[in-house]
Amino acid sequence: MLTEKTLEKLRILAESAKYDVSCSSSGTVRKGKQGMVGNTVGGVGICHSFADDGRCISLLKVMLTNYCKYDCAYCINRRSNDIRRATLSVSELEEITMEFYRRNYIEGLFLSSGVVRNPDYTMERLTAIVRDLRTVHRFNGYIHLKSIPGASRELLAEAGRYADRMSVNIEIPKEESLKRLAPEKDHQSVFQPMHLIQQGVIENKEDRRKYRYAPRFVPAGQSTQMIVGATKETDKDILRMSSTLYGQPSMRRVYYSGYISVNYDPRLPLLKQPPLVRENRLYQADWLLRFYQFKVDEIVDDAHSNLDLDIDPKLSWALRHPESFPVDINTADYEQILRVPGIGVKSAMLIVNSRRFGRVTSYHLKKMGVVMKKAKYFITCGELADGYSTPIIGINELHPERLRPLLISKSLQKQVAAERQLRLEFEEKETEKS
Repeated sequence: MLTEKTLEKLRILAESAKYDVSCSSSGTVRKGKQGMVGNTVGGVGICHSFADDGRCISLLKVMLTNYCKYDCAYCINRRSNDIRRATLSVSELEEITMEFYRRNYIEGLFLSSGVVRNPDYTMERLTAIVRDLRTVHRFNGYIHLKSIPGASRELLAEAGRYADRMSVNIEIPKEESLKRLAPEKDHQSVFQPMHLIQQGVIENKEDRRKYRYAPRFVPAGQSTQMIVGATKETDKDILRMSSTLYGQPSMRRVYYSGYISVNYDPRLPLLKQPPLVRENRLYQADWLLRFYQFKVDEIVDDAHSNLDLDIDPKLSWALRHPESFPVDINTADYEQILRVPGIGVKSAMLIVNSRRFGRVTSYHLKKMGVVMKKAKYFITCGELADGYSTPIIGINELHPERLRPLLISKSLQKQVAAERQLRLEFEEKETEKS
């Protein structure tokens, strides 16, 4: 039975956990078993996501404790912050999870914690919770566990046998900036558990090839998070780090969290509003890296180290490379079609498959879901003018500088302008001193 005191602790710790965005998942299949409680559905997201059949799937997102021995400038739970603190016992958190699941409030658990005493002490308690949920309470639902930087290999290996996904947050892409905002942390303490989890995943795949019923190790892989706007790192720095992480076989997602000013600290920028447009552009660029076969140097370079806030990264690349267009829909290969603004992965695949049976026209493109408002300036299919009052003028005839205003919506212009007005840049005190 959940007491009022336990529920009050839960309210405090759920509030402290809300700033971690790296908590959705996919790719894990944990089927229902006799004597077990719950299951996961393969291929759908967790944590306020929507399944293919329209169901909203949610999970309990909570911290074991919001006490922390670290004093990171950007963190709401920093040691020096004057906030309400609480700690749940291992049994209390297990009881909350099972009660909420039986009441159909949740379909899984996202569990993190502040670091108390030392990393091993905290990680040992987190591991005990996921172990008891699986073995004592027979919970078979989804579990995402935040691993504690600096924890031992043995604890990480044990936790990985019970969790579906594990994650370690990088937070800041450059070591010097991390040291400035979190002097007690370094990248080595983050990359070491990442590497150990990756090793466990690779070894587990080999074991499962030999032994069919070998227990799975972190079947949904790992994820991480980077804070956007708390430091001077450019989008190029952030995306280079993301590209490196995606080179690891176990890394599934890199999340970007627009910096929210929850603490006053002279080391932090003064932002009245989170950089949400920049965060969105980074997610779009991340999608290009993962699914559209783009390289980091194509999306951002020395001349364009930050993403264009007015237009999406794919359109920005197309406007900078008019020599690559127009693309003939009926003869171009899949990779070329993917780079056309307004054409997604599914549409590109439909185009390639459909043209085997006949010529693809503008009518077919609209039926396939192509955004013709964008794509019409970058493609040709023989009769693109059909259905329009005037013939379409392509990017090479119209020129990028004249085409760009036509592709920016007025609502987006107002949104970006409002965000820029509310932005206060970093103070250049360090530069003046040097």
